[in-house]
Amino acid sequence: MKKVLIISYYWPPSGGISVLRSLKITKYLRQYGWEPILFIPKNADYPSYDKSNLNDVPKDLEIIQGRIVEPFNIYRFLTGRRRGENVINVLVSNEKKRGLLHKLSVWIRSNFFIPDARSLWIRPSVRKLEKYLATNHIDAIFSDGPPHTNTRIACLLSKSSGIPWLADFQDPWTQVDYYQLLSLTKFGHRRHVKMEQEVFKTAGAISIVSQSWKSDLEKIGAKNVSVVPWGFDPDDYRGLSKVDDEFFCFTHSGLLGFDRNPKLFFEVLKEICDTDKLFSKKLRLRFIGQTDYTVVNELSRLGLKENLILIGNVSRKESLNYISSSPILLLLLNQQPNAKGRIPGKLFEYLAVRRPIVCLGIEKGDSANILKETNAGLTFSYENKDDLREYILKLWSEYKKGLLIQPIKSKIDKYSSVKVTQNIAQILNSLVE
Repeated sequence: MKKVLIISYYWPPSGGISVLRSLKITKYLRQYGWEPILFIPKNADYPSYDKSNLNDVPKDLEIIQGRIVEPFNIYRFLTGRRRGENVINVLVSNEKKRGLLHKLSVWIRSNFFIPDARSLWIRPSVRKLEKYLATNHIDAIFSDGPPHTNTRIACLLSKSSGIPWLADFQDPWTQVDYYQLLSLTKFGHRRHVKMEQEVFKTAGAISIVSQSWKSDLEKIGAKNVSVVPWGFDPDDYRGLSKVDDEFFCFTHSGLLGFDRNPKLFFEVLKEICDTDKLFSKKLRLRFIGQTDYTVVNELSRLGLKENLILIGNVSRKESLNYISSSPILLLLLNQQPNAKGRIPGKLFEYLAVRRPIVCLGIEKGDSANILKETNAGLTFSYENKDDLREYILKLWSEYKKGLLIQPIKSKIDKYSSVKVTQNIAQILNSLVE
């Protein structure tokens, strides 16, 4: 069996969506002739934890750990945050008004921690892995980014060892939506670009999660790029809660940042509430995970605060039970220049529970195409008020008739984690052949 070294920052007991890419690929790789060997951080500062993910770690898996130094506790101290508080998403979440220390911290992180806040892990990891390779055979390297510290480690290791490398991108690097939120100097930007171009020259193959982002990467020099989307693991969706239709509930799972604040959607709900007392009584908005304060403020301004249910961070199993029990699911895409290619991992969790999806984003974007292809929901632009209202009223009519408790007949088999892993294995095979 061929061996692949997988370099990943996120690994159980980490929670959240980012850990699932490497975890699910590792879970199924042996079925396709590849033995995974994991390199992960020791004492990582994860934004959330979920020990249930340990159930997916294959038996007898070889795991190499490298100690990591992260700056997040220093940031928490400077900005007066609690120890252990999630500060990973500070660029896209405004839970508090930001002061000078926050701005200074972002400037330092942007220009001295390149490619990201885990960059102090790069050099010691490369040295540790070079020693490992001196006495152990590896056929290929796989890295999962972001964080692109993983990508940088794999790049340097592939250059020094000559081992072929598959660079996997959950999100782009300099083209990612939050890149423009960094306080970059010209020198800092040049360093990012130089490292990114080094990836394109060194990697034997690149995979990325959407067709639009594949095209974007190719425009800046990437070669041999394949589209390997996120997926869902059928094992995770057995025995979940049945639909609870006590309320006409829209559920959103995951980070809800200020760049996804669906003001027009809220306005449509408010207008319907003002003309339909039953709708107002039954409407619920359930947000799971970190929610930006601007979203809550907008609902308060419209008088919809009583319809809001803030769940906060929960285990993935709890999150899946919430979305499987919801009559309707809400998918909000970033309002950023590269949003056309944005296909969040939660989309595939939504698909797996077979609930109707209301998506706000680019109507001809990659997420919209998947919803249309699978017959799982509809996408509306953040300005398309009339069509959005019409669709919500259609769902409301179906809800009153008791029709939303039935699972929708969506075509989703091609997006299972097994198929995703098969695609990764095929690319790895092409590298070593």
